[in-house]
Amino acid sequence: MPPVVNSIAPAQGPVSGGTTVVITGTGLTGATAVRFGSLNASSYSVSSATQITAVTPAGSAGSVPVTVTSPSGTSNATVTFTYTAAVPPVVTGLSPSGGPTSGGTTVTVTGTGLTGATQVRFGSVGASTFSVVSATQITAVSPAGSPGTVPVTVTTPGGTSAAVPASYFFYAAAPVLTAISPSAGPTAGGNTVTLTGQNLQNAGDVRFGALSATVDAVSPTQLTVTSPAGSGLVTVTVTTPGGVSNALTYAYVTAPVLNTVSPSVGAAAGSTAVTLTGTGLTTATAVTVDGVPASFTVLSDTQMAAVIPPGPAGGAAVQVTTAGGTSGAVIFQRIPAPVI
Repeated sequence: MPPVVNSIAPAQGPVSGGTTVVITGTGLTGATAVRFGSLNASSYSVSSATQITAVTPAGSAGSVPVTVTSPSGTSNATVTFTYTAAVPPVVTGLSPSGGPTSGGTTVTVTGTGLTGATQVRFGSVGASTFSVVSATQITAVSPAGSPGTVPVTVTTPGGTSAAVPASYFFYAAAPVLTAISPSAGPTAGGNTVTLTGQNLQNAGDVRFGALSATVDAVSPTQLTVTSPAGSGLVTVTVTTPGGVSNALTYAYVTAPVLNTVSPSVGAAAGSTAVTLTGTGLTTATAVTVDGVPASFTVLSDTQMAAVIPPGPAGGAAVQVTTAGGTSGAVIFQRIPAPVI
C-alpha cells in the first residue's frame, strides 16, 4: 500500500527554498523520495512511519503538491506547499542619521521585511556589526567612511533594499576650532562669543567647561553663542555629528572695582593725568569720564594711568570697562578757572 501524506507544517515558504518542513502521514517508512511538485527535496530524513522532516528546494511562486515515494508506491498529491514570492526589505528610517567618519555609531535601522538579514551596508562597506531585532528593526554599527552621505541597505533572502531619502547616513568630518573672540567675559555670562573653525555645521552642543552655551547662529566656519555663567579658565568645545572638537580657552573675569582716582581734582579747561586704583583692571578695554572715552594705560591688575579730558566744571564719573563688565564710578572734580 503506498504512503499517505496528511499534512505539512509550515505550509509555505520563500521561493529561494531552504524551509524545513515536517510531513505527517502513514506508511512513510522506507521513503526513497520526497518531492515538491517535480523537484526533489534538498534533503529529508524519515523520523518514523508517520513523520518525515524535509528541506524545500528552490521553486516558483505558487502551490505545488508534496508527495512521498516508497517501494510500495507514491502518495496522494492532495497536500500542497505554497512558495511565496521574494519580497525585498524596505528601509524607512535611521536613528541617528549621521555620525563621525571614524565610524562606531550605533544606528537603529527601521523598515519592513528585515528578518533574516544577511548583510547591512553603509554605501559599499559592510556594517562593523549588526543584529536583527525584529522584522521591522535592526541595530547596526557604522564602519569608518568619508565625509558625505551614503545609503544604508539591508540584504535578506528576499533581495536588497532600495536607496531612498530616509535611508541615507551622513558621515560628518570632526569639527575644528581655530579662534574664539572675545576670549574672556563676565562671570555672570551673557557674553556674545564668536567661534571660528571648520565643519561646525549641525553643531548640537557648545560647552564652556561643563556648561552648555546658547547657540545663536551656525555656519560651517562660524558659530555665535551666548556664554553661560561661570568662573576661572574653562575649555570651550563644539559637538557635532562628526564628534567633539579640540578645545580653546575662555576666561571668566570678575567685574572691575575702582577705589580711587588721584589726584581727584583738576582744571576743567585742561587735561589731567591721574592714577586709578582698584581691582580686576588687567583686561581693561575702556576708561570713560561722564561717558567720554579717556586715554589710559594698564599698569597692573590694581592700577591704571589715565588722562582726564577737559570738560564742564563739577563732579565727573570715572569708570573702567573690562572683559568682566563696567565698574562703579569714582568722582573727579573739575575746577573752573578763577575769574579775575
